[in-house]
Amino acid sequence: MSERRFYIVAYDIPSDRRRTKVHKVLSGFGQWTQYSLFELFLNDKELVLLQNKLEKLLNPKQDSVRFYPLCAACLKQVETVGSEPPKEPTVFVV
Repeated sequence: MSERRFYIVAYDIPSDRRRTKVHKVLSGFGQWTQYSLFELFLNDKELVLLQNKLEKLLNPKQDSVRFYPLCAACLKQVETVGSEPPKEPTVFVV
């Protein structure tokens, strides 16, 4: 599996129905932190899978989803006021 990278994903979708569907898809990949904003740790394969799922839901003339990658050094510099800074979830294999 390739290395995971941190992404901020922001979306602007006027349709309530499409926005709800996009929110549900993104929830399966990362943490919802603010309205229309998610924080995700993804490897290359997960990123392509997510983008393909979103493409099927979006109206390209009305909707916008933006992926902002943050390098490890940039992630360490994130400042958060009012909640915890982003951190990769710990996975336990039993």
